[in-house]
Amino acid sequence: MSAAGLALAACGVQGQKAAPPKADAVEDFWSKQTKHGKVVFANWPEYMPEDKGPLEKFKQDTGISYEYKEVIQENAEFFGKADPVLRAGQSLGYDIVVMTNGVQLQHMIDLGYIVPLDHSKLPNFQANAGQKYKERAYDPGNKYTVPYTSGVTGIAYNTNYVKEDITSIQSLFDPKYKGRVGMMADAQEIGNFGMFALGIDPEKSAEADWQKAGEKLKAQRDAGIVRKYYDQSYIDAVSKGDVWLCMAWSGDVFQRQLAGEPVKFVVPEEGGTIWTDNMLIPKGAANPVDALMLMDYLYQPTVAAELDEFIQYVTPIPAVQDLLREKAKTATGEKKKSLEEMVESPLMFPSEADYAKLRNYVKLTTQQEQVYNPIFQSITQA
Repeated sequence: MSAAGLALAACGVQGQKAAPPKADAVEDFWSKQTKHGKVVFANWPEYMPEDKGPLEKFKQDTGISYEYKEVIQENAEFFGKADPVLRAGQSLGYDIVVMTNGVQLQHMIDLGYIVPLDHSKLPNFQANAGQKYKERAYDPGNKYTVPYTSGVTGIAYNTNYVKEDITSIQSLFDPKYKGRVGMMADAQEIGNFGMFALGIDPEKSAEADWQKAGEKLKAQRDAGIVRKYYDQSYIDAVSKGDVWLCMAWSGDVFQRQLAGEPVKFVVPEEGGTIWTDNMLIPKGAANPVDALMLMDYLYQPTVAAELDEFIQYVTPIPAVQDLLREKAKTATGEKKKSLEEMVESPLMFPSEADYAKLRNYVKLTTQQEQVYNPIFQSITQA
């Protein structure tokens, strides 16, 4: 039986919420699955070492071959392509997909597009995931997802052009940086920053707050302060000085810092966003057992450390910090220096004080999303 025949959730229709899976149905589904010796993994760019080291080790240890595809650039775009395929009961052709928490992941869950996980086959996750990563509000009990990596949305700025220490989100709205500010095109990212600028906690926000944030961001745009609304290409613009300061993701900035580029990252005092990219098994996946084995394999601390050394975001596995610290002791030259910087970096290992300033995206129903998205898309797409 393939996952396409999974009778765990009502067939997804736009706006119709699938019933949560019953435990015995989950057990029944997994009891019928077998290992096929192959897994197809869909991920974001630059989320796996070029030599595919962790995947090669997995192949050696399990005999499972892999196909690795960097096909995800943005959640909304990916969901837009996946939705009609999954709704028609067809397979995406991927066994593992990585998606960020937020509206599109919520849709995937609500519409019954994700295979519920068998936690008896995830011992490494149980043993090694940090407590924060077992308590995700968007997926209580990790029924459908396990974290791949986390990151922070804050502000990056080019120190060749910006001579002051940036500490406040208000710098993104300062007329003295007219035409030199970058903002993100993603509605949830920019919506959060509009709310932070007004002292609103996105997690507790309502429609009136979104309207106020939209007005604040529209005024910023109309005053000519924003040069461009970016996808992942923002980091090159900051590095080159096309924009001097910009909304940014922590890992991107840290990679540029290690390369010696003049970029700084700050979580504004008003707040920043914490997000998590999650591994999931889409309905219709041909190789769910192999997928689950790979998901759990990546939760071994030594494998996770190799992954995090390359990705340079926030790992869900606390033991990684000590492993990288040990590795730094025996390393030499540039390697030693970069490992030491990683271990001490709050961009990779945030302090409790940093975590206290971080907020998630607002959780939206389908009806609320139809109000929320147009407010912010009307700014970034105008």
